[in-house]
Amino acid sequence: MHRTTRIKITELNPHLMCVLCGGYFIDATTIIECLHSFCKMCIVRYLETSKYCPICDVQVHKTKPLLNIRSDKTLQDIVYKLVPGLFKNEMKRRRDFYAEHPVEASNGSNEDRGEVADEDKRIITDDEIISLSIEFFDQSARLTGGLEGKHSSKDQMANKRYLQCPAAMTIMHLRKFLRSKMDIPNTHQVEVMYEDEPLKDYYTLMDIAYIYTWRRTGPLPLQYRVRPSCKKLKVSHGQQGPVNRSGPESDSASDKAGSPAGAPSTSSSLPSPGDVAQSPLPLPPAVPRGPPSNNVNGTPAVAPSTPSRPFAQLGGTNSGGKARKVSLNGSAISSG
Repeated sequence: MHRTTRIKITELNPHLMCVLCGGYFIDATTIIECLHSFCKMCIVRYLETSKYCPICDVQVHKTKPLLNIRSDKTLQDIVYKLVPGLFKNEMKRRRDFYAEHPVEASNGSNEDRGEVADEDKRIITDDEIISLSIEFFDQSARLTGGLEGKHSSKDQMANKRYLQCPAAMTIMHLRKFLRSKMDIPNTHQVEVMYEDEPLKDYYTLMDIAYIYTWRRTGPLPLQYRVRPSCKKLKVSHGQQGPVNRSGPESDSASDKAGSPAGAPSTSSSLPSPGDVAQSPLPLPPAVPRGPPSNNVNGTPAVAPSTPSRPFAQLGGTNSGGKARKVSLNGSAISSG
């Protein structure tokens, strides 16, 4: 399973900081020849005395280097969103500056004068309080939403709850809150969703607002659903059934499952050569060779078979212990 690693802001500092002033980018500006970025004020002052890039020493322009620099709004927005409190502090510094120099305030834009709020710039800080709404995700109601009409909208308003949470709160905290409030057992799992899409546990409310471009026109709309947990059962060796070593196993597992306990398997009715060698049945006794004897009244004398032996015991011994010869189907066999 893919494991997500959260990156610290200090690891991104080399990509967010200006090499000329050593601070985070303010009004990020990029040289179009080598794509290296700096603060606008820093690079403008540097190019007044030099026509080469401060990092790679490439020539920006032969005569007018300011023509080959461009404002990088995308990079500046990334810096404002990644560095907590940077945008708010910069706007405050600009307001304080133009309050002391009111004459110069008319030349710049609202952002230059520091009159842009966090809400207008869509900048969210960790300690900011975000309003959100949470309701149950009913898929069946969505499929038949056109038939319900006004009643479904009234039910949704009644089942919707509103919360105010810090922007740094994660989805995992919200799931635990829902589980404790509704007494959801551990056999079920809670999923938090945004527009029918499940959210990761490590997402913060600030991440959701940035990813799904929340416009602050209303509470952050979230949904949840409860599903049974799908846990894989682990079978240990101690829980396995006894192994039948008295005979060969069946080739088909379905035969074992369908046959009752203790019933013999149909596939093991024919013995194998190995079974004959290991058969527990008694073997016939050794036949000693003695002097020949005549038939009994000209007819072969056959001894009655003993059910406990696999072969019929032929003849018997006389009182003297001598072997007696009998004939069976025209062949002479001596028995002792």
